[in-house]
Amino acid sequence: MISPLAHIDPKATIGKNVTIEPFTMIGENVTIGDNTWIGPNVTVFSGASIGKNCKIFPGAVIAGIPQDLKFQGEDSTVMIGDNTTIRECVTISRGTVEKQTTVIGSHCLLMAYVHVAHDCVIGSHVIIANSVQIAGHVSIDDWAIVGGSSAVHQFVKIGMHAMVSGGSLVRKDVPPFTKAAREPLSYAGVNSLGLRRRGFSSESISHIQEVYRYLFLNSMNNSRALEEIEVNLPATKERDEILNFIRSSERGVMKGYIN
Repeated sequence: MISPLAHIDPKATIGKNVTIEPFTMIGENVTIGDNTWIGPNVTVFSGASIGKNCKIFPGAVIAGIPQDLKFQGEDSTVMIGDNTTIRECVTISRGTVEKQTTVIGSHCLLMAYVHVAHDCVIGSHVIIANSVQIAGHVSIDDWAIVGGSSAVHQFVKIGMHAMVSGGSLVRKDVPPFTKAAREPLSYAGVNSLGLRRRGFSSESISHIQEVYRYLFLNSMNNSRALEEIEVNLPATKERDEILNFIRSSERGVMKGYIN
């Protein structure tokens, strides 16, 4: 059902069984997938593509222009996958000339007052808790969780299945499968509970823990630790994911355990 009190641009493409509540504005060239619900007082600007079975709550602003002084009005987009929930007053900026798009994956939950800036890429099954502020060009991989009121610096990467503690200042990359906490942000162990919930075996979790003993608990620099891991630990999908993440880090990874 589309309320007569909603404004829908004629150039928008609306799927089947979509609900759009009163006082919501849908701009031109917006695409909304089947069975999506958009609550009252939502603003969806031109360039947004929203998937199927999504829920967008009151006050959200999707595909607003970037808060970037270099932005010159270039065409850009926001892409939101299927089955994603966007709660009250979330703001998602569209991309700039660098990537031209901001991406939110499928089966994500963005809680109230989250801000996702331009050119971010957020994977699927990601949970971002209340009032998290994510700067431009941030990458968050599948199944990651970012605790409430955290601030994520531009160009930071957060690996898959990582969990960032609430109230964190995330200035460095957070490797996959880890828990990150304290100030400055540092390694707080492997996210073993989350991994068990997602079907990882005890053997796989123990292997991940052994990888991080080399990286964060043995007083070696990262280059030496990576060499030791490749020599002493068997190759697995998880081991190689960690090694590739560390090697590709541009901002550097978070610190090891701080007593």
